[in-house]
Amino acid sequence: MSYDPPVQAAENVFLGTGTDVNWVLLRDGRDLTLIDGGYPGDLAAVVASIRAVGHRPEDVRAILVTHAHVDHLGAVNPFHARFGTPVHLAEAEVPHARREYLQQLTPGRLLAQLHRPGVLPWTFRILRAGATRDVAAPHALPFASAGALDLPGAPVPVPTPGHTSGHTAYFVPSAGAVVTGDSLITGHAVSRRRGPQLIAPWFNHGDDAEIVAALDALERLDADTVLPGHGPVHHGSIRAAIADLRT
Repeated sequence: MSYDPPVQAAENVFLGTGTDVNWVLLRDGRDLTLIDGGYPGDLAAVVASIRAVGHRPEDVRAILVTHAHVDHLGAVNPFHARFGTPVHLAEAEVPHARREYLQQLTPGRLLAQLHRPGVLPWTFRILRAGATRDVAAPHALPFASAGALDLPGAPVPVPTPGHTSGHTAYFVPSAGAVVTGDSLITGHAVSRRRGPQLIAPWFNHGDDAEIVAALDALERLDADTVLPGHGPVHHGSIRAAIADLRT
């Protein structure tokens, strides 16, 4: 099976795409940081994206996760089982990754949206990609320290709760790039809009105040490249993009 190669969004920063979802590779010499891991069925595509930038899966020093939904955890357990790759999330999101609780789109909430354009074909695609598989990661750990992480790319966790309780974006100051997960996306199979936007509210598990606060946190970053959890790379000031959303 062929896979689309990752897009180079900035120097040593790459966006890979799977089943209507993205992941990010940060490169530093022979080492990589993987941010998010697609659906379980996207594992081969994650590996292919790593090889496409001239690396091996065992070059991934750690997997960072924006949030513990199934479409972002797919590569976590296979990488940990085969290579011992550690996975880190915000402390508030660790119990979610371990499945001590679950903030996931429920079948009932999904059924209520099937009348919307694009939802039914999207549902079939994600089911084929493993949307109902158990991806609990009991080995998930919180960040080892505050501030920039001692990992390739030196990403800085930015708390952005709202989509889930412990959702986190990752700022890469050296590249002026921010990995926004689902706190700010640029497109989605169930959205007719293109460009920076909020994910459909029926995907979220926080309240409106948290969603707005997450935008406030992103707006403070000096970033001109946005790598979202869904949709293409956005080149342009994140501050301007969020200002447009507010109007």
